[in-house]
Amino acid sequence: MSQISSFDHLSFREKLINATREFFSISLVWLFLLFLLSLLELFYNTLVNAVQENFFRLLMYSCWMDVLLWLKWGAVCYIFYLIFYVVHPKSAKFTFKTFICFAAIIQTALVLYFTTSLNLLGADLFSYSLQDVQQTLGASGGLSIVAVLQFLVVVAICISILWWLPRFIKLPWALGIIYPLASVIIFFTSTTSAWSQISLQTTFASNLVTNKSDYFFTSSYYYFFPKTDYDVDIYADNYIGIYDNLDNSVVDYEYLDESNYPFYHVDSDTDVLSPYFNLNEKKPNIVIILVEGLGRAFTNKGAYLGNWTPFLDSLSTQSLYWKNFLSQGGRTFAVLPSILGSLPFAQSGYLGMGEKMPNQLSLLNLLKHNGYETSFYYGGDASFDNMELYLRRNKIDDLIDKDKFSTNSGLLPETNGFTWGYDDEALYAKYLNTRPSDSMAKPQLGVLLTVSSHNPFKINQQQEFYDRFEERMTQLDFTESKKQDYRAYRDQYASILYTDAMLKKFFENYEKRPDFSNTIFLITGDHRMPEIPMATVIDRYHVPLILYSPMLKRTSEMASISSHSDVAPSILRLLKSNYQLDLPEDTSWLGKGLDTVVNFRNIHQIPLIQTKVNMKDYVVGTYHLNGDRLYEILEDMGERPVNDPKQQKSIMDAYNGFKQKNAIITNGGKIIPDSVYIKYTN
Repeated sequence: MSQISSFDHLSFREKLINATREFFSISLVWLFLLFLLSLLELFYNTLVNAVQENFFRLLMYSCWMDVLLWLKWGAVCYIFYLIFYVVHPKSAKFTFKTFICFAAIIQTALVLYFTTSLNLLGADLFSYSLQDVQQTLGASGGLSIVAVLQFLVVVAICISILWWLPRFIKLPWALGIIYPLASVIIFFTSTTSAWSQISLQTTFASNLVTNKSDYFFTSSYYYFFPKTDYDVDIYADNYIGIYDNLDNSVVDYEYLDESNYPFYHVDSDTDVLSPYFNLNEKKPNIVIILVEGLGRAFTNKGAYLGNWTPFLDSLSTQSLYWKNFLSQGGRTFAVLPSILGSLPFAQSGYLGMGEKMPNQLSLLNLLKHNGYETSFYYGGDASFDNMELYLRRNKIDDLIDKDKFSTNSGLLPETNGFTWGYDDEALYAKYLNTRPSDSMAKPQLGVLLTVSSHNPFKINQQQEFYDRFEERMTQLDFTESKKQDYRAYRDQYASILYTDAMLKKFFENYEKRPDFSNTIFLITGDHRMPEIPMATVIDRYHVPLILYSPMLKRTSEMASISSHSDVAPSILRLLKSNYQLDLPEDTSWLGKGLDTVVNFRNIHQIPLIQTKVNMKDYVVGTYHLNGDRLYEILEDMGERPVNDPKQQKSIMDAYNGFKQKNAIITNGGKIIPDSVYIKYTN
């Protein structure tokens, strides 16, 4: 009672001085906790993920990111602290300390997510349904007892420090006022350049030093209050001749009606695949195998992490093989609309539009229009990410997911009661046992999406492929030290070896079918597995493309860059050239078609979307724009930073043009005229 009375007799200036002093003392402890959490995170990842960077260099960058977060929140916290302090000093202290505790809890949870998945969690969390989140969390291992205990220990330490340490910090109040003033300056200053100044060897290391809370809250802010691209005029003069400083082969489409159909353009009739084939009289079967997480980093000869796919490597020498191929997205949600429909992304990926997906033509409905029978096989739940909805809207004939498997044989091991579904062996067996193979059957378009190489990377023949993992490291001549580093990712590499072995078995069984000699196979990854640390930003999208067929009359390895969006146009042009397919002369394809030049080059403009809310990558020629950073793509698909403002502006203008078109689709625009859609789907 006496304390409250004495406080009431203080002047406003004295209250302000006391509040500022106490606020700064508690704030310094908050900054100390941020440093402590960063130290623990770096120490853990150095041990578990074999980080190659200098530890103290990483710690310096990490602490700098912590300081930026601390400064961003300072002024806002100070204002609220003063308000509470005037009313009741103890309530102000308790409220601010509770806020810091919650901040520490969130930071700890985000750090645990990153150390498990090696992905930064941002606003993509809000782009998934609760059912999708539950399935992903459960099938990926959920919350283990060890993780929960780690979490509780860290939180307990933070709370103890927060309630104990501030009483020992006594600093002049004038020093404390500098903190909110500096915070105001930082609040109105862009700090994105601070991140771009980080110079580390790998993307993984850059993500490691990023403050996880800052990333999450910044991403969430722009998700709920997005920057609009509607002020970008795609017809402005500054978009004319934007490729003057690039390779002359990089050209744009001849668009027909950009205001109503922003991606509708005159199609190219260039058929680059026919020279490689001796096609039969009957239309060929097309089998597209989308392998979960199949990144080029560990696939085939020349992979910088080593060749972990001996069968695919052998198959690629008998195929048309694109070693510098790009997926359109950093997660699975982008693969079907990109590889089958060559479609834009809208706001959260094309599938994210749900029932609002505009009518469009694709490999599925166009081949069905021309006499093909279409099917999709997936060992998991096809409703995930609205895949089933997209396929139904594209008139799929047969859709087989885990609910259509009649036995539990082949189910992936459960983790906390969850499983993604059926393994690759069961998926391929289901396809071979249910698709017609006789000469009288309709030509087939089959699309298979695997799931065995998905987090948590638990497979049915676990020990067998652990043994193969050890054998493979010996075959790759790894030193004992390198073997120890790779064992941190034993589950991931074992699942890759399993995936490769099941593909081998699939082809061995397919060879026994009478329709094998009249089938074209395409194998690619939906994206690169992110649970093994990535070297560069482009690494997330770098996947192989293998086009194999007994009808190939010659093979080739292409170093030129193409992407998922180039597949559908090239397959359709091949079939049209040889079988007079009824196809539209004008299309909405995002991709120009596969480039079969063997030398390294890129004639495409390739937008990329990493997560449902992270669309900041654009590739033009051999340049890669990533937010406000520009990279040059090297011949081995490595990257180096480039400081070229003129080139960067040129590519940014092109990207803004794409985003403006993309925004039209997001807001209800059409992909193609209704008359064209009706003609080729009824």
